Amino acid sequence: MSLLGTEYGEAWTYESIVGALPGVNLSEPQAVAFQFVLFEVLILLFAWVYDLWDAAIAGTAAVAVAVVGSVAMLRLGAGTRSLNLPRTYRRVLFGSSIEVVLAVLAFIALVTHLFVFDPQQAAAVGEPSLLDRLFGPEPPVVVVYLMLLVLWDLCYRIGTSWWTAVVALWRSYQYTFDDETVDALRRLDATNVGFALAQMLLVPFLLDEPVLLLAVGGHVIAVTLVSAGALATLQKA
Repeated sequence: MSLLGTEYGEAWTYESIVGALPGVNLSEPQAVAFQFVLFEVLILLFAWVYDLWDAAIAGTAAVAVAVVGSVAMLRLGAGTRSLNLPRTYRRVLFGSSIEVVLAVLAFIALVTHLFVFDPQQAAAVGEPSLLDRLFGPEPPVVVVYLMLLVLWDLCYRIGTSWWTAVVALWRSYQYTFDDETVDALRRLDATNVGFALAQMLLVPFLLDEPVLLLAVGGHVIAVTLVSAGALATLQKA
């Protein structure tokens, strides 16, 4: 599947950007492979240069989850567009760009936690903050830049997952579908749950960070429950 033909308003922002790049015609596997290779090469390079191998392990896990999110987004997008679904549903899902708003809010909250809340809490008990443990007291600028880029990538996909689940629940209450469409929608909802569960890969790195652990675990549970509700309430015409 090529991403070149995606139309604004009928695709995720991620798909629209990749599809709009001049002279670039990437298939789904190529786009995902490029994302993984680019980030992973940079992570390993900086780990080697600055001797940050512990941080590289956590970074690799984050990139892996983001890549799974990319696969889920592309399959959800293509699968939704392939079905004869109400125009309003597609417009709310793709055209509203709410997933970007949710991603921005999540990213700002995460940055605030990493650079303000967590250092304050760590200083109060005389322990190093999460960033200190990962990168040392004077983290290299390029490493922090890459970390924020990876975290934004992750927040965007998490925001998309949550919006997809919410809209799916609304869709199930609002519309009825034929048997074939119901089966296809169930597979799409299950894909979203699969991405949410993949985020559990981050849990081992958050065991000493209760706020972040609660945020990730709460998101996984919320998406799973809302998607389960969407699955359970799908109505056949």
